[in-house]
Amino acid sequence: MRQLLGVQVLGVGSFVPENVVKNEDLSSLGCDPEWIVQRTGIRERRHAPPEMATSHMAQAAALAAIENAGIDVGEIDLIVVGTFTPDMPTPSTACLLQDRLGIRCAAMDVSAACAGFMYAMITAAQFVRTGASRRALVVGADLLSRIANPDDRKTYPLFGDGAGAVILGAGSEEQGFLSYTLGSEGEGGELLCVPGGGSLKRLDDQSLADGHAYLHMDGRSVFKWAVRVIADSIQDVLTHSGVTADEVSLVLLHQANVRIIDAACENLGFDREKVVINLDRYGNTSAGSVPLVLDEAYQAGRIQRGDLVLLAGFGAGLSWGTSLMRW
Repeated sequence: MRQLLGVQVLGVGSFVPENVVKNEDLSSLGCDPEWIVQRTGIRERRHAPPEMATSHMAQAAALAAIENAGIDVGEIDLIVVGTFTPDMPTPSTACLLQDRLGIRCAAMDVSAACAGFMYAMITAAQFVRTGASRRALVVGADLLSRIANPDDRKTYPLFGDGAGAVILGAGSEEQGFLSYTLGSEGEGGELLCVPGGGSLKRLDDQSLADGHAYLHMDGRSVFKWAVRVIADSIQDVLTHSGVTADEVSLVLLHQANVRIIDAACENLGFDREKVVINLDRYGNTSAGSVPLVLDEAYQAGRIQRGDLVLLAGFGAGLSWGTSLMRW
């Protein structure tokens, strides 16, 4: 458990593709629309057009956050992008984004799948806190429709495409992360992975035929792990902060499955009205999930200065990042 104060969010933004894919649109793949709702809470998701890459979504979210912060794009001196669906293995999506924004600064990717935004945000906050960065752009973006297998009726309906971003800057000693935890259980890596495309298993005709370019998930095992880790990590963060569930202003969790979120509320005693849900419209957008729901809450006027905002991302790795932030 760690604390990281003296950092604040200056602006937020997000982006989702225009193309809405409803559950009924997946019927031709053999997916039962009502089964998807009952098991996940998802009713629709967004899919990017063929010409759109992760960096394009990241750019749109970044520009929205920059405008919201009221800063000039040239003030950004650090870019950290959380993604596991980069445009290409190298250069990083952050470097591509830096070029698209027309600026020169340090830029790097962080790969922690659904916990990617939390890892990226904590990483950038360290730079801001030490004075190594004055204006840090943090983006969470994933384009999952490209790696979800349309022949896998249990996983394909779960995922969508989207991106979210924040601008971080120095804050007062009361602002920032009252407590945070980053963790991983790598022994569960095979439960949620893309087997091919790396140095272990390159993509050739055989591996493509075997579906190794697609996301593989043991849904039941990941579900059980997520329910446990989200409850444990949130309780640890609250205890370390000396804050009760009743004192938390808003709860923003990774939008993977409404049953996971419901279990967290029940286990920890959160008022359901404090928990923001948008997975019914966007599905699981991995690293884009937490900043998307953060931007939605912010734009709706649900976050004010001084509020205690709980943020949590969890997924492949198996990895998680949970924090309690004073806005």
